[in-house]
Amino acid sequence: MEFIMDDFIVYSTSFDACLENLSQMLTRCINTNLVLNFEKCHFMVTKGIVLGHLVSSKGIEVDKSKINIITSLHNPTSIREVCSFVGHAGFYRKFIKNFSKIALPLSKLLQKDILTSVPILQAPNWEYPFELMCDASNSTFRAILGQRVGVGKQSDVIAYASRTMDSAQLNYTTIEKELLAIKPDKKPDKKSRLIWWMLLLQELDIKIRDKKGAKNSVSDHLS
Repeated sequence: MEFIMDDFIVYSTSFDACLENLSQMLTRCINTNLVLNFEKCHFMVTKGIVLGHLVSSKGIEVDKSKINIITSLHNPTSIREVCSFVGHAGFYRKFIKNFSKIALPLSKLLQKDILTSVPILQAPNWEYPFELMCDASNSTFRAILGQRVGVGKQSDVIAYASRTMDSAQLNYTTIEKELLAIKPDKKPDKKSRLIWWMLLLQELDIKIRDKKGAKNSVSDHLS
């Protein structure tokens, strides 16, 4: 049986104490016939790379070389590449505030149902009215254009649409975000946002119906 050890770390809060600890460690190596590679030994250093992290008197930091590897990766184009990228980035998740929230879009791509259950889009039928289902999360707008061909039938999906909010829109109230989700254009607001959007919507031949969150499929995807 053969054991392979990667690193030995000897440290202390003072120089003399560090020498004492080092002496004890080397003595144990001698007593157990453990051979060290001198070229890989570093003595009396104030910082060093340990298990992929830079450790010093300041604390534990990210190894810059590992970050360079992550930034040089190309955009993932397959499930395996998404897993690899999330794994690389996740190694330093404890250093990144709100890592789970930031990585959530990539994590959702790994859900089997999302990747394998491809929706079938229907061509629009101009003889029937359209349904536009909209919703807004804290940072994203999402909409589904659908059409119900026949009484009592389920609405067929014609197209999906989504976009993220800009820095100003992130500060909107919930009701402002909900209304902005069905705003027909991106022209600058010249009046109070809610009043201006209502005037714009009145120009369209549409009926707006409120749907509870539990029955709103768009809301489920954003939650």
